[in-house]
Amino acid sequence: MKRAGKWLLAFLAAALLAFTFALSGCSSNPSVVSIEKSDERGSENVYIITYSDGSTSELVIEGGKDGQDITASDLYDTYVQETGDDISYEEFLEKYLTFESDDNSAVIGESLLSSMKVYTEFIERQGNIFNPYEDTAVYTGGGVIYSMDEEDTYILTNYHVVYDADASSGNSNENGANIARKIVCYLYGSESEPERIGRGSDGYTAVDYGSYAIECDYVGGSVVSDIAVIRADTDDVLAVNEQAQAVKAADGYSVGDAAYTIGNPEGEGISVTEGIVSVADEYISLNIDGTTRQYRSIRIDTPLYQGNSGGGLFNTDGELIGIANAGNSTEENINFAIPISIVTGTADNIIYFYEDGNELTNGVYKIDFTQTSSLVSQNSRYVYDADTGKGEIVEDVVLGTATGMASELGLEAGDIVSSFVIGRSGEEIEYSVNRTFDISDILFALRPGDTLTVKYERSGVSNKTGNSVTLELADFSSVA
Repeated sequence: MKRAGKWLLAFLAAALLAFTFALSGCSSNPSVVSIEKSDERGSENVYIITYSDGSTSELVIEGGKDGQDITASDLYDTYVQETGDDISYEEFLEKYLTFESDDNSAVIGESLLSSMKVYTEFIERQGNIFNPYEDTAVYTGGGVIYSMDEEDTYILTNYHVVYDADASSGNSNENGANIARKIVCYLYGSESEPERIGRGSDGYTAVDYGSYAIECDYVGGSVVSDIAVIRADTDDVLAVNEQAQAVKAADGYSVGDAAYTIGNPEGEGISVTEGIVSVADEYISLNIDGTTRQYRSIRIDTPLYQGNSGGGLFNTDGELIGIANAGNSTEENINFAIPISIVTGTADNIIYFYEDGNELTNGVYKIDFTQTSSLVSQNSRYVYDADTGKGEIVEDVVLGTATGMASELGLEAGDIVSSFVIGRSGEEIEYSVNRTFDISDILFALRPGDTLTVKYERSGVSNKTGNSVTLELADFSSVA
């Protein structure tokens, strides 16, 4: 296992601390001030750990090794000997040797295996009123590998990276007049710059993307989510780098979490910037296709630049928490990303309807649960969990009116929605509703053939269950 020496020492300190707590049963977590080798007793190494509250503890490890050579295996062996706990080495690592470090280089390094830069090619109206003409325009952004199997690699980017409102009639292709007529991606460490090479057979400027370029197909996208899915042949991806891998999606995020993004700022190549989650959820106005819409976003102080769009936003575990998509042009370090729940919900929905065998379904499909404007927030409050050190805003989600599918599910105006229960293939998954926007996120997960029930509170009586409805394709409609 190759790791920088500084990182190894940080790991050792964290590992020793976690191990000591496990043996002593401490419920509080003072920070470590120092770990010093105290003595050698024959074949034993004795370490004194000093904590921020002034207390100390002693850790004895057999083996007579120098302190810098202590491994997780040494800690495991000592733990089993002293406690008699019948625990596997893998379970021991997962249970006791988790830690946080200010050095994120290891997880960033792995995240680079999932990161790409994306180039999109359009035919645009160019020139001026005296000399108008149409020619090739190339734009760039970031992307992440979302999933891989033996044949298909699905990649995520922003919809506004693959969409051009200024595309001309010459750009028309099977995906529409405004979707890129050519999309290529590059993996980190195997990047090239497009080169104009004269006129092509169609009369427009031809572009050479180089030998590292991975050609991609447009799968589908949603302008209201600002998410697009593109596809590459897995063989083409692995031919460039056999270590390329899909990202791991986080369950969520909290204000104050470290957040780093990997993108293609200013088109200068894949690079990393770091900050924190400043605001968990807020709405910003974006105009992508000529219509101004409100987009729910994570606010981050992570620096973003032109070309970062579509790049992944990661936490310190290397998990994807969002897709970078916008910045404030007048204020430094006020930037935005699409929350992971929207990212995964949109992407999974697009891929499902792309692979469903129905050529008529393409893009995002959702049921009409009820009018969004009829959802009312009440009793909004911040809830803090001292055990995890994290908190979140929660609210009561009240139906102002029960229209569409809400009515079929047995709901009435004034009901407080608590959860959705989705049944599929004999299994049921319950999704809690803690914010009004949770309902929109949950609707991404529904598929034809699913059963749906809603739990709610009515007139002070909680945990009531509505009607069960089996969804059909006709219940779904295309979302822009």
